[in-house]
Amino acid sequence: MDVYGLIGNPVGHSLSPPMHEAGYGSLGIDARYVTFEPAPDDAAAAIEGAGALGVAGLNVTVPFKRDALAAVDPAPLAERIGAVNTVDFAPVRAGEADRPRGHNTDAAGVKRAFAHHGVELDGRDAVVVGAGGAGRAAAFALADAGAAVHVANRTAERAAELAEAVPGATGGGLDDLGDRVAGADVLVNATSVGMDEPEATPVPADHLHGDLAVLDAVYAPIETRLLREADAAGATTIDGAWMLLFQGVEAFETWTGADAPVETMNAALRAELE
Repeated sequence: MDVYGLIGNPVGHSLSPPMHEAGYGSLGIDARYVTFEPAPDDAAAAIEGAGALGVAGLNVTVPFKRDALAAVDPAPLAERIGAVNTVDFAPVRAGEADRPRGHNTDAAGVKRAFAHHGVELDGRDAVVVGAGGAGRAAAFALADAGAAVHVANRTAERAAELAEAVPGATGGGLDDLGDRVAGADVLVNATSVGMDEPEATPVPADHLHGDLAVLDAVYAPIETRLLREADAAGATTIDGAWMLLFQGVEAFETWTGADAPVETMNAALRAELE
């Protein structure tokens, strides 16, 4: 039996175990998915220890995504983003490498969420709100898919720093966010706005429009104020559970080499959310 898992702190709230185990059960894969909660400064030790115990793969969440880079051989995209959320021990187990391979599947989660909803990204104007971990993954994903990306962040300097790393991107503060969104085709909320205060929104409703596709990375609540108002404006709306699902699907496929049963994993995820 293979063991996969998640390291984070805290990690007890994670929705990944039922999602992944539903996938294993659907395909008849003899595997389990468990959670580990190491001390906040022990990312490298936790990854090394998991490998020593024979764990086949790990997901990595806050606060370990950036620190995990030092414990793996990062794939090019993970290195560009500056964060790892998926660790694959297969190269080590096969004797092909001394360190596990590190991936960032958050970017794939963004692209696959848009693709699932029929949203074309190539040649589109995109606005990403937030320059943290989710914002970095979203900005690189959109740019790599051919979109022209603008990063908007409360701290303009952080947005500008991220924009310098993303091909063709621009960055700035929130002062002109409304105008940016009004002229955009794609919007990603990569902040936590709308999670702790459900009536909060990162973008005023009067800037939303029917030609917009909106992905909100927040998945609790599943329907945020941003998504409600975007839907009322006629926009295509994509809740955060889709991004969570598809980053997990990408990790599942990386580890197992099998096509993930997306519908089964989605049903398990949404059952937990409900």
